[in-house]
Amino acid sequence: MYFCFVQKSLLQNINSPEELRLLKQKDLEQLAQELREFIINIVATKEGHLGASLGVVELTIALHYVFNTPADQLIWDVGHQAYGHKILTGRQKNFHTNRQHGGLSGFPNREESEYDTFGVGHSSTSISAALGMAIASHLKGENKQHIAVIGDASIASGMAFEGLNHAGVTDANLLVILNDNAIGIDPSVGALKQYLTNVKKGTQKQDNIFEALNFDYSGPIDGHDIHTVISELERLKTVKGPKLLHVITTKGKGLKQAETNQVKYHAPGKFDAKTGNLPVKSKTVQPPKYQDVFGYTIVELAKQNKNIVGITPAMPTGSSLKYMMTEIPNRAFDVGIAEQHAVTMAAGMATQGLIPFCNIYSTFLQRAYDQIIHDVALQKLPVIFCLDRSGLVGEDGATHHGVFDLSYLRCIPNLIIFAPRNEMELRNIMYTAQLGLKQPIAIRYPRGRGITIEWKQPFSKIEIGKGVALKKGKKLAVLSIGTISKNITKAIKNLDVSHYDMRFVKPLDENLLHAIFKTHHTIVTVEDHAIKGGFGSAILEFASENSYKNTIKNLGIPDAFIEHGSVNELLEAVGLDVESLIKVFSDFL
Repeated sequence: MYFCFVQKSLLQNINSPEELRLLKQKDLEQLAQELREFIINIVATKEGHLGASLGVVELTIALHYVFNTPADQLIWDVGHQAYGHKILTGRQKNFHTNRQHGGLSGFPNREESEYDTFGVGHSSTSISAALGMAIASHLKGENKQHIAVIGDASIASGMAFEGLNHAGVTDANLLVILNDNAIGIDPSVGALKQYLTNVKKGTQKQDNIFEALNFDYSGPIDGHDIHTVISELERLKTVKGPKLLHVITTKGKGLKQAETNQVKYHAPGKFDAKTGNLPVKSKTVQPPKYQDVFGYTIVELAKQNKNIVGITPAMPTGSSLKYMMTEIPNRAFDVGIAEQHAVTMAAGMATQGLIPFCNIYSTFLQRAYDQIIHDVALQKLPVIFCLDRSGLVGEDGATHHGVFDLSYLRCIPNLIIFAPRNEMELRNIMYTAQLGLKQPIAIRYPRGRGITIEWKQPFSKIEIGKGVALKKGKKLAVLSIGTISKNITKAIKNLDVSHYDMRFVKPLDENLLHAIFKTHHTIVTVEDHAIKGGFGSAILEFASENSYKNTIKNLGIPDAFIEHGSVNELLEAVGLDVESLIKVFSDFL
């Protein structure tokens, strides 16, 4: 007779760290395996950020096992790696809704759980936030632990060093855990990466950089040896003042494909949970992604113009600057997570006659606002800003929507602002910008695919500040900017409505606007951007300055932070889908 012993599941009975701490330490390896499998099975069907969370499974379990969370405060930098944290802190049953409309956020969110002590989504904020909490606890006489978990790519950012610099002269009860896996979304770059590599190999000759900043440094240790991690965390609980634990992990740990192809499996989309394989790509010809239009076009232009250089802060794959880095590597630069540096370096290059294309996601350009004003626009330096991921970006949610760029850029003197309607317009404005502009330009375009198969047409120069009429009607004129134009085109197909693509938010085509205001009673502006201060506001200002009394209606993103969901779901939620536009236009008619 044979007996089959089925191993009892541990994870399904853990709904809080309190229940986790009831386990015997010898059982935590089994829990780690179950947690990995749980994450893989959900992300395989629901999509999301896979590799980062797989890499910190043991660390996540150890942190909640050793520390008294949420009383002890745990802050995850960026938050890509926080899936295991969410599952262990009461969200296991709802984790299938992760990044879905109305479901859990893909990042730690203070409104979602008391265990999410700080909302994140952008990099390099954890040390400063944790230090602020630690100082507050000290002032209030509280005895708490404060832990910031930050990656090797994020700790190279200027803000992280600002936090380290300040923490080193305090007696704050702060533990920084450096999760060193040699990769962010793309492989880490820079001298600090080489330093950390040397530390791991035992070949580093200079003094320890963290000890020089007055941190009690320990490590590096194997982040997948859960017993070693727990032992070191227990020790560090008794150490006063700022300390740093250097942990070595493998991004994608536990899934072969995610370990070997870490860039692709950062956020792989849907895949086979059993094999790890991605679905076979359809051979159907599709329009290109806007990022690829940028990537292929800058290579094409750079081969013709030796002064063109490309810059991106840690997003060579996401921006598609990787094509230029492959073909013309000496003129394409990944500067790491350093948006401020990227902008001012571009400004420096422009002073020497180079033509810098500085490609930064719209939401991340917010991190370099002073540099745009002080280092670029004030000096009228012809930097070409390419703002990828503008508008609503979908499941990444409020921290990543690029819906504020028009507002924060429109008030800056000397700056041209353009939004292409389609792929050819993106190509043509890039071509135009490198012909010799005497001032900076910002070009905003969305995430995802365009609308045109045959997009690679011969270049054509665009006249700066010139809008175009797409359809002529009578009473109602719709003014749009950028790719939201495609929804308007569908909405007015059977309506007697004029449609103008203004193209430039700055400078506005005032001649065209005068003609529109004199021939149409009602003006509707449409933008995939915040209503406050954006394109519609520019049209209202024009009307006021010229004493026009036309009826004006602004459509766009309401004055609220929009949560996560598919782009189509979010467009419907804010009234920018085709059906909603049809109703608005029909009501005016």
